[in-house]
Amino acid sequence: MNAIEPGFQFASDNTSGVCPEAWNAMLEANSGYAASYGDDPWTKRARELVREIFEFDCHVYFIFNGTAANSLALASMCQSYHSVLAHQLAHVETDECGGPEFFSNGTKLLLVEGEGGRVDPAAVEKVVRRRSDVHFPKPKVLSITQATEMGTVYRGEDLDRIYETARRLHLNLHMDGSRFANALATLNVSPKELTWKAGVDVLCLGGTKNGMAVGDCVVFFDDDLAYEFEYRCKQAGQLASKMRYLSAPWVGLLESGVWLKNAQHANAMARLFAERLQAFPGVSVRNNVESNAVFLQFPPAVAAALRSAGWHFHDFIGVGESRLMCSWNTTEQEIEAFLKSLADAIKQNP
Repeated sequence: MNAIEPGFQFASDNTSGVCPEAWNAMLEANSGYAASYGDDPWTKRARELVREIFEFDCHVYFIFNGTAANSLALASMCQSYHSVLAHQLAHVETDECGGPEFFSNGTKLLLVEGEGGRVDPAAVEKVVRRRSDVHFPKPKVLSITQATEMGTVYRGEDLDRIYETARRLHLNLHMDGSRFANALATLNVSPKELTWKAGVDVLCLGGTKNGMAVGDCVVFFDDDLAYEFEYRCKQAGQLASKMRYLSAPWVGLLESGVWLKNAQHANAMARLFAERLQAFPGVSVRNNVESNAVFLQFPPAVAAALRSAGWHFHDFIGVGESRLMCSWNTTEQEIEAFLKSLADAIKQNP
């Protein structure tokens, strides 16, 4: 398919290909023999790079995908009689097929509200204090998503409030960072400022949405929570025998700094997209673009015409809006092609 033909460009950042740096690192690792199950030099180097980037002697585990990363991380933070608080639109609630509950042997998800996909600390406190008896699953973890499912980010002051609330209520803090690099690119701060210095105990760091073929990693800033996590990974089928093919792309992304360049590019394309979309009658762009997602409302007939023309995009769960995602390889030409189709659709459906 030609890059400017209608297609999957804006359906998700999962539809993009593999960036050259990740691909070349995997090719370099694909030479000769290497120790299995993570005892190879690429996995060692990737762990070192993660520790350097976060400026912390953290525990790092490479996982096949985000669902497993989130589910196993939350399971490591809970017993089966505990509960996890998360935003009602959080990926752990809407898109993990019950993975956190399954891998934790029944830990319950308690949902809270918050504007723009961000957890409201007051709502967290209300849920936690609603019940404290033995008949109710004891709140143990607060899970936040950075950047959120609505494309917004938690800024420093937001994280300060989250941290204060979590510690006061004796909650550990989990961060779903499938698009952590996009949040980092927006806020232009060091990785540590958005994680352990902000009270995050466990981070699920996304690679797949940032130019890798497959793979996320779980980063523990709390030693106790990492205890025996390797056993969870093995039991869940997440210990890769040829681990170098999961870890080598991380070396390619992190050594070159392209993990941030990819995110910066995706964010810039989303901002450009939103600016151009605002010129079209009947198209309403939601709020400011803070990461690589653009949320908007089309007239139903226009949305149908775009899909008939071959474009793919998602109607977001529970919001009543469409979502357009940009990625590391989104081009201005692709945006222009979509806008041309949009102009045609509006003419046909005034």
